This record gives sequence, C-alpha cells and structure tokens, in this order.
Amino acid sequence: MNWKTPAEALADHVTHRASRWAHPVATVPRHQFVPRWWDRGVDGWELHDGPTDPEAWQAAAYRDISLVTSVEGRHADRATTVDRPYGAPTSSATLPSLLVRMFQHAQIEDCDNVLDVGTGSGYGTALLARRLSPEQVTSVDVDAYLIKAARDRLATIGLEPALIEADATGPLPVEAGSIDRVVATVGVRPIPSAWLRALCLGGRLVTTLAGTSLIITAETTADGGATGRVEWDRAGFMPTRHSSGGYSDDAQALLNKAAVHDGDDVSRGPYPVVNVVDAWDLASMLELTVPGIAHEYRKDGDQRTALMAHADGSWARATAIGSDRPTVHQGGPRRLWDALDECRTYWLNEGELPVRGARVFIRPDGATFLARGKWHVTLT
Repeated sequence: MNWKTPAEALADHVTHRASRWAHPVATVPRHQFVPRWWDRGVDGWELHDGPTDPEAWQAAAYRDISLVTSVEGRHADRATTVDRPYGAPTSSATLPSLLVRMFQHAQIEDCDNVLDVGTGSGYGTALLARRLSPEQVTSVDVDAYLIKAARDRLATIGLEPALIEADATGPLPVEAGSIDRVVATVGVRPIPSAWLRALCLGGRLVTTLAGTSLIITAETTADGGATGRVEWDRAGFMPTRHSSGGYSDDAQALLNKAAVHDGDDVSRGPYPVVNVVDAWDLASMLELTVPGIAHEYRKDGDQRTALMAHADGSWARATAIGSDRPTVHQGGPRRLWDALDECRTYWLNEGELPVRGARVFIRPDGATFLARGKWHVTLT
C-alpha cells in the first residue's frame, strides 16, 4: 500500500503545517494499527478485513474517523466474516483530529514524560512516541490482547514505548511523581487518585468525564489535588472498564420495558421530544445530575419516541408527533424525564447550561468538584 501520500493528506487535514503533530500524523502508518474493524450493519456489527480489500482499507484508515476494533470485548482481529456481535464498542482507533486536540490540551513539551491511558489500537501511542521518544511514553490498557497487539504493531515501525496491562482506575505501575502529562482517551468518573499520585507537582491531566462530552484539564497542586477547568471543546470516549470484557447491559431490559409499559406516572411534558444523546451539552448536564441513564431514540415518520432507563429500575418514555408536547410515562424510584426537563428549563431560563467553562477542583482522593456561578456538583 502506498500509505505515505494519504497519511500526509490526513496530516494536512487534522493539523496545520507549523504544528509539532503534523510530522507524527504524516509518518505513522495508521492502517497497520487497524487491519480489521467493525462497522454497524442492519443485523449487528459487520467485520471489515483490510488486507482483502486494500482500497477500502486505505480509504478508511486515512480518513478522520474512528474505527471500532472491539465490540463487547470481541476483537475484530480474532473474528470471522460470519460473526455479528451486538452491543457497545469497547475499543477503537480514535479519529486522528481528536487525538491531536487531546494532546494539544495537554500542552505537551519536548522533555515531558507522558502517561497514555487507553492504549486501544496503539495509534495514539505511536503518535506520542514519534512526537517525543519511546522512552518518554507509557501506555496502559485493561485488555491484555490490545497491549500485545499494539506492542507488536509499534515494533514494526521501530517504536517500543512501555505498554502495560493495568486497570487505569486502580494502582498504576509508574513511580509517584514521575509523569508530566496524563492524557486519557477513555472517560472516568471521578478522576482516579492514582493519576494525581503519578503526576509531578504542576503536572497536567486531560480526560473526559464518563458519560459526558466534557473535557477536563487540570494541573496538580501542592496538597496532592489538582485545579483546572472544563474546556469549551467537546469529546466523547468510551468509559473505563475493569476487565477485558464488555460493559454491563442491565439497562437494556428496562429500555425494552419503557417502550411498552404504562407508567406509574403519566403526564404531558412541556418540551418537544429530544434525542438526548445527540444534544451533547444537555446529555452532559443530565449525566452530572443523574449519572448512568441509558437512552434510546426512535423516529417513525413524524412520530418521535425517547426512552430512558437506569439501573436502579427507573425508566421513562416520551412520545409525540413532531414538536408537539409529548405524553410521558415514568416508572421506578426516580422520574428521569422530570430530571431532563429540569435541565432544559435551566437552559431556557439562563440562556446556556453551566457545564462548559466550569472550574474544576480535584481532591487528592479523586473527588471532583465542578462549579460555575451558583451552580456546582460534586462527583465521587
């Protein structure tokens, strides 16, 4: 494959010529890190095998898109063409422009030691190792297969950073105070205290809060905590896992229940049905207020239906024609649609939601406090 020309075009697209990230993007063969990937199909996820279709492989690998490489812990590398897994992605090769933005938020300098949380395909690790040196990069992932595959692929291009199998939310295999920058391409809640211990005084971390599109940047302080802000930028990453398997899908049964059952509470909602997942700021505000809600959105002609479910047994269904006021069914211990409407009312009354630009205060134990104006929330 003549990959250098498309790699250079990708670098032109996701960076500017003066950027120190232009050379790594232009010189790392991304296709080698995603030889096979999953794509959503009508009947589950469908496998794409790059070597059997080099033209499609090159086109996918050098576009600024994410390529899913694992679904519920089932790796594309080990799959057959008849496999059709269902469920949530559990690993991917992140779109290059987002990787570059996360690295830019980290303000990485030439002498920095970087902890890369979420090895995944290894492509982001390769960019870091090419931008700095392999000795300055440590990458961790909970999935042993991903670590091995990434190590092998990095070695083929002459890069050998430290790759370690580890749960990033637990103890880390690095010396306390030895890391200058932590960059996570997974979502966490709250910030793991191990990251703070790994960072040197004044070290900087960049991550997203699980279930939100909020990018947190913070620098460590003398008390062992950190202070920072929620950036105005947006990103969405998979939440951390504690094993190499998939995520718990307890909410799916409740979503199915929400689709058909009558609620304990039936009312008319004040606002049109919204696809919460696509309303990033609204989804982030709701996640901070009631973490762990699963969503499903259906559209059949002019009829729109939104489903919500929580592991505590709470569920909601809102149905309407077009922008009409919806009929809302709710059940379980909490009223999920009411919580959503409270966020939307705040938005209308204040003109914006307070999540972007909020100040961030992190205690040494990882408890995270967000505040903007009179609004605040504590994540533990």
